Formats: sequence, structure tokens, C-alpha cells
Amino acid sequence: MNDTATPKQRRIAHFLARPGTRTALALLLLLPIPVHAGPSVLPAMPLAWWFWPLALFVTCFFIGIVAVPAGIGGGTLFVPIIGGFFPFHLDFVRGAGLMVALASSLAAGPMLLRGGLASLRLGLPLALLASISSIAGALLGLALPAAAVETALGLIVLGIVVLMLMSRKSEYPDVAQPDRLSSALGIHGIFIDGASGRAIDWQVHRTPTGLLLFLLIGVVGGMFGIGAGWANMPVLNLLMGVPLKVSAGTSGLVLSLASSSAAWVYLNRGAVLPMIVVPSVVGMMLGARIGARLLHVLKGSDIRKIVIALLLFAGIRALLKGLGVWA
Repeated sequence: MNDTATPKQRRIAHFLARPGTRTALALLLLLPIPVHAGPSVLPAMPLAWWFWPLALFVTCFFIGIVAVPAGIGGGTLFVPIIGGFFPFHLDFVRGAGLMVALASSLAAGPMLLRGGLASLRLGLPLALLASISSIAGALLGLALPAAAVETALGLIVLGIVVLMLMSRKSEYPDVAQPDRLSSALGIHGIFIDGASGRAIDWQVHRTPTGLLLFLLIGVVGGMFGIGAGWANMPVLNLLMGVPLKVSAGTSGLVLSLASSSAAWVYLNRGAVLPMIVVPSVVGMMLGARIGARLLHVLKGSDIRKIVIALLLFAGIRALLKGLGVWA
């Protein structure tokens, strides 16, 4: 201390030299400084950590119930609904959507195969092509910006709604003569309709065209993580002539193979978050088991109306969110 300092300056220097004073000043520097003064407002209470996993479980449970009888796969409803109304990045939602579609298909698969509502001979060739192209779709989807994918997803979902409204599905299509490829592969079968008690013989035609379309379906499913069950049904039922309930069951079988291929791409890129996937998969599997039982007794038209309403709302939400209108 300089000898010329005043007594007041000496007292201030002595006070600042104390260890306790230095500690208090250091703590004060760590406190946040408000940018502007304003009226005091109580902070909003944050949600508990378990709220969003529980909400995912409940939502996916009901999605699983309606997805299997509709034959569209859980991912078709999961991605637009969860991506639009839950606070998760779209990449994580798409990765979880593929896992969800895989889980719902695997949960319902054994019952559908035992009941004759799914055909391995029909599903395996289609699933092979869809699984290969779904990998390319997944790589493309992860390379695009999230806003662009969200906008495209909204347009795709709204297109699904238009397709479902315009398509006139036939319960039992009339296939007079199977084509050569389906005959060579032995694609035919018999199933017992639980609602009417009838034994239905079925066979398919236009198999080469169906195989080509499933290549495109795989790209769309992998890109958006929606499983593309919505496209499987019209191709199987309207183009190839598969009965409606067998189309729904086989669609789930195809989804289980195609979704597993694309899911590996999202898993490798770190886009699979356990907090989203685990409650979603558990809820979807439980709901899908109930949905597989309802497929025997419910009318497809009733489930279809529910699915159209959900997709319409979720598609508008995804489109507006991607365009920045509804954040």
C-alpha cells in the first residue's frame, strides 16, 4: 500500500484483501445479469421427466389398435402425429417410426400367419425389393434438411388421404387367371373370413408390376420413416387382386422386413433415441396385438374412416410446420 493513501483508501484495501470478501465477489460474478427490467413473472412449471414417455406410450397404444386392421403400419400414423405434436427433432421421430413399424408388424405377424391372413409366398418377394430400396430412401432422408423433409412429409400424408378416399377397395377381387410369375412362385392360398365364416380361395396377377411398385414404396418408406403400409394396401388389393384382409395382413409382414433394413441406417447415424423408441415400441406392440384380433371381426371401412381423419389432421400439421406457419 502506498504511504500517501488516505485512511479511507486503506480501510477499503484491507476489506478487499480478506479471503471471504474475494469469495463473495467471485460468486456475484457468476450470477446472471438481467438484460432489461420488467414486471416480475413467476416462471412456468416444467413438465416432469416421465410425461413425454408416458404420452408416447398411450398414443402409440391407440395407434397400434387402428394401424393393424387398416393395414397401413404404425409408422404411417406415428411419424406425422409424433413429429407434429411432440417436441422431438424429426430425424429422431423418423428413426423411431421405423422401429415402431417394425415392432407393430412383428407383434401382429404370428397371429396373422396362423389365421391365414398373411402369406409368406406373397410377402417375401415384395419385402426383399422394398427392404433394398428402403436403405437408399433412409440415406436420402437423412441428407435433406429437416424443414424440407417435414414439408414433403405433409404433402405425402395428404396424398395418402386422397388415395384412401378415392380407392374403392374390393373385399374379394376377382382374378380369373394368375400370371406366369405368380404361378411359378406358388403365390395363392385359402383363408377363413372370421366375419362371414366363408373359406376364400385367392390368387394374384400383375405380379411384375407389383414388384416394381414395391421398389418405389421402399424408397418412400425409408425416407420418411413411415413404413409405407398405406401404399402396400392399394398395390396388393387393387393391382394384384389380393383379398382385402389378406392384403392388410401381408402388408404388415412386408413392413417388418423393409423397416428393419432402413432402421439400421438411422441407428448407425445416431438417430434412434431410446427415450422415444422404448415407450413407443412397447405401446405399439400391445396395441397391435389387440388390432390383430380386431382384424377378424371389424369392418375395414370403419377403421379406414378413423385413419383418414387422423392422417388429414396430422398431414396439415406437418405441412404447416415445415413451411414455418405453425411452429
